[in-house]
Order: sequence, then C-alpha cells, then structure tokens
Amino acid sequence: MPEPDKFEDDLLYAITRTGEGFRTEQAEQADLVAGGYRRGRRRWRRRSTAAVVGGAAALALVGTGAVYLTGSSSGPSTAPAAAPPTTAGGSGSGSAAPASSASAPAAPAVTGDEVLAAFQALLPQGQTTDGHGTGTEPVPGKPSGGGTGAVASLVFDDGHGKAAMGISLGRLAPNDPNRAQNTCPDKKLVPYDACTATSLPGGGSLTVLQGYEYPDKRATTKWWNAKLIGQDGRQIELSEWNSPAEKGRPDSRPTPPLSPEQLKAIVTDKSWDRVVAAIPEPQPVKLPDTGKEYGQDEILRIVAGLLPKGLTESEADGQPGYANFVVNDGKGKSMVQINVQDWSRDDGTKEQLFGGAQTQPDGTKVVVRKEGGNPGMWTVDTLHADGLRVVISAFNSGSQRTPATRSTPALTNDQLKAIATAPVWKLKR
Repeated sequence: MPEPDKFEDDLLYAITRTGEGFRTEQAEQADLVAGGYRRGRRRWRRRSTAAVVGGAAALALVGTGAVYLTGSSSGPSTAPAAAPPTTAGGSGSGSAAPASSASAPAAPAVTGDEVLAAFQALLPQGQTTDGHGTGTEPVPGKPSGGGTGAVASLVFDDGHGKAAMGISLGRLAPNDPNRAQNTCPDKKLVPYDACTATSLPGGGSLTVLQGYEYPDKRATTKWWNAKLIGQDGRQIELSEWNSPAEKGRPDSRPTPPLSPEQLKAIVTDKSWDRVVAAIPEPQPVKLPDTGKEYGQDEILRIVAGLLPKGLTESEADGQPGYANFVVNDGKGKSMVQINVQDWSRDDGTKEQLFGGAQTQPDGTKVVVRKEGGNPGMWTVDTLHADGLRVVISAFNSGSQRTPATRSTPALTNDQLKAIATAPVWKLKR
C-alpha cells in the first residue's frame, strides 16, 4: 500500500487544480520529448503537470499543490455488504443537495474517520486493513480556512487476494472546464482494456476505466477507476488495483475485486452527499485566454491540406493547441501529432531549444530530432519568425504505446518539415 500522504496527494491533486497554462519548466523538456503526448491517462491520474508534446513542445496542465491532512488509521475490520444506491444515477444524477453559494458556509466538517467508515460501508463483504482517511476539517494556516476535499484509502481482501483502493471527493467550480471533460482517454495514447463514458439522468457524467498502472505495461498491475462529475460540481473518483499496493508489489489476484458496476454504485451512492456538502465551494477557475489559440479542428483542417497526396487523417483527437491523427500509406498505420503554441514571449527557453537550429530565409528556426524507443518518434520542431512554435511528430506505429509496425513513419522528415514550416501558420494577435 502506498504511503498515506502520497496516496492522498495523488488523489487530491485532481480536485485542487485551478487552471491551465502553456509552458513547462525546462527541466521537464527532455522527459516530454521522450514520452510524447501524455494527456490521456493523466486526465485521470493528475500525478504531475501532464503535457501535450511534439518533440520538446509542451502544453502543460498546471495546478495547485494538493492540500491534505495526515489521515487517521484503523485496524482490520469487516465491511458489510453494500446496500444498493438510492438511485441509479446517485448524486451524480442531479438529485444531490445543491451546491452551496459562495456566501453560504459549508455544512459541518466531516472527519477522516467518517470518510473512511463511509467507504468501508459501501464495499462488499471482506476484510479491510491499512485504512486512512482525510476529512474536511479546517487546515491550520491555510488562507482558505478549510479542507478542499476528502479522501480514504485502504487494502481490501474478499478472500481472493489483497487489493489497494482509494476514493477522493471534491468540488469543481461552476466555470471549471473539467466539468465537461469526463471522457475516455485516447487509446492511441493510453492503452486500456475497456472504458465507458455515460451521461447520468438529470445531469452529470460517469466514466469507468479498466486500465493498467503502467501504460507501457512493464508490470501487469491493473488499475481500474470510476470518475463521477455531478451536476452540482462534485467530483468523486474511486481507484482499485489487483495488488496490495499501487506500485512495487506483486499482483495478488488476476483483476481488481470491484466490477465496473460496483465501482459505479459506490461513486454514485447518496451517502457521499454529506461529505460533498462539507467541502467549501471552490473559487472560480482563472481560465486561459484561448481567443488567440489554434483549436483542435483548426489544426486538423490546416494539416489535412498540407499532407502528401494520398494520405488522409483518421482516428483524430486532440484539444486546444494540439491534435493527433493516424495516416496509412498502405504499409501500415502511422500516428502523427502536432502542437501549435504562442512562443513570442522570450523567457530564455527559446535560445536553449533553438540556439543551434537551422534558420530558413523567412526566419523560421528548424530542429530535427529522432527519438529512439519502440515505437520510434521522428520530430520537426520549428519556431516561426513571429514567435509561433509548430512541432510535429510521427511514429512508426499507429499508437505511441504499441510496438513499431513499420521501419519508419509514413511521413518523412522533409514532409514533416514542409507541414511545420508552411506559411499558413501565423501567430494570432
């Protein structure tokens, strides 16, 4: 089982996030180059400042640090069989108590022991150990004056092997864009066995993912997760593993103990209403200015017009400032991803990344990279004279997570360069 503070930090990070930015620290660049675009799974896990990348480019998700208390612990206990939820959609269906207004105080605080007990009561028959909980009690010295979420973690054993589990509860501000981003990850970026995303009656959404602790599957540990975003802004996430610890322990069973239906029943149960009501309403999110940004569809449209004859985009996905798709030249699928960012502001990073670049007659700086691995990634990184950075990468596989299916990508370096340096890319002012 992971250390309580670490586990709670991981879970609460998703709830205390306050916005998005468009740059990463220079120290992250090398990791981003090697790792490719990592939005998919970290949309679920939020363990670090995830990044959209093409080569060394990044569209970073920037968040506040998690606020949490050291959890209380309990000895072994036996959890009763869970009663069915009050409604099929639970609190996420819009039947929960309405979110408090900014001027209204939150309900009385809920202790960590109470959060843990509520979690245990919803589990099937079995033994729980190593339980820890963090409630909504005020945090000394914090300007906000109170906890920004609640979590509980434990090890559960139904007689078929121990399994680590954790649940987090928080609230999203009314203008938080994450309210509308409860979707399955792009499978080209994050491998998983199954995922469902559904809208709940009356509002809210629920996603249940059956995936892996390590996207590259270097260990067989499975990670299953359910995430509820309610119409009232509640965000409840439940994770489980087929191991007594999230990382570093052998698998104890073939799959995690809770089925997708049981995961759904727990996160939608109305017993969480009291906990959610005790969480202070978050401050409005400071949203980035996207008026000057290239949208996903716009990027895909421009690139479609620049692709070599005979190649078309398929399996497209993305987000503002980033898009990915697959092309097939008859020799197998090849994934392509592209970042478009405003780099007109000079913070010293441009010189570090483009100091040795080739400079074209129009002033565009060009860096060509080839990243090893399986699959491999060919990248052309460009900085246009007006400060617009366009980075395009191609893989010798239809996914950045699956082994190479061809010796080289479907696009050559010259073709990647032609796309990235095309004069159609202009900085929006």
